[in-house]
Amino acid sequence: MLTIFSVPKAFKGHIATIQRNALKSWTLLQPRPEIILFGSDEGTAEAAAEFRLKHIAEIATNERGAPLLSDMFRRAERVASAQLMCYVNADILLPGEFMSAVQLTQAKFAKSLMVSKRINIGLTEDLDFSEGWGLRLRSRSDAAGGDPTAIDVFVFSKETYAQVPDFAIGRLWFDQWLIKAALAQQLPVVDASIVAPVLHQNHDYSHVAGGAEQVWRGKEPQENLRLYGSKPHSYTLLDVTHEIGADGSMRRVRLRRPATKIRELAWKLLVQRTVDVRNALRLRRKFWQRSAAGPRG
Repeated sequence: MLTIFSVPKAFKGHIATIQRNALKSWTLLQPRPEIILFGSDEGTAEAAAEFRLKHIAEIATNERGAPLLSDMFRRAERVASAQLMCYVNADILLPGEFMSAVQLTQAKFAKSLMVSKRINIGLTEDLDFSEGWGLRLRSRSDAAGGDPTAIDVFVFSKETYAQVPDFAIGRLWFDQWLIKAALAQQLPVVDASIVAPVLHQNHDYSHVAGGAEQVWRGKEPQENLRLYGSKPHSYTLLDVTHEIGADGSMRRVRLRRPATKIRELAWKLLVQRTVDVRNALRLRRKFWQRSAAGPRG
C-alpha cells in the first residue's frame, strides 16, 4: 500500500551505521512497504541488495553533485508499485506506529499530505530492533520537543507534486515547500506527531564539502530559498490543517501558529527578561532566611 523512496549519502563511518538503522526500521513496518533507494554513492547498491530493496542508480544532480528533488520525484512515481508515496530522509527511523498513522490518514482523506515531527537522538551503534525499540529510544530523548521547521517525512498520493522545482536535496527549504505546495492545492496536511513521531539520528556534515556552513548558509540553500518562493519558515508543522489525536481521531488544527507566537512572547517577557530580577530575589530570600536562623556555631 506504500512506496518509500529516498536518496542515501555514501555509506561511510557513522553515516553508514545510522542509514543502515533507518533502512532496517523501514523494512520492519507492517505491512512491509516497497522501498526504493536512489543514487550511486558508495554502498547504496550493496545496502539495497542486503535489505532486498529496489535500487535506481540514476538521479540528476546540480553542478556541485547534490541530487535534485525534481528528478527523484519523477523517477519514483514512474516506477513505484503503490499509489501512495512516502519520501523520507535516509537517517530517519520510522516506528511501527507510522503505518497506523498512514492508514488513519488514508481512511479520512483520499488525497492529502501526512507529515510528522522528528525527535533528535544520538546513536553511534547498530540498533537493537527487538520488541519495543521505538519506545526505548523515545525514553532516551525529549519526546515533547521537536522543531516545527524541520520536516523529514512526507506521505502523499501520486501526482500530488506534478511540478517540483530543482531543489538540492540535503539543503534547506525543500521540505517546507512540500507543505506549501500541498496547501496551495487545498489538500489536508495531517500532522501525525502525537501518535507517530519519527526519530532523527544526529550526525555531522563531514560528508558535505564545506561542512555545516555549506548546508546552512552556502550557495545551495540560498538557491533553494529562491525556489521556495516564501519567507523562511512560512510553511512548517505550525501550518498543518489536521492532526491525529492520541485516541486515533482526526481533528482540525486551528490557530497553531499564532498560539505558538503568543507562547514564545510570554516566555521572553515572563522568563527570559526577568531572569536577573528573579535571581536577585532568590539571593535576597536566602540572605533573610539565613539572618532569621541566627548565627551558626
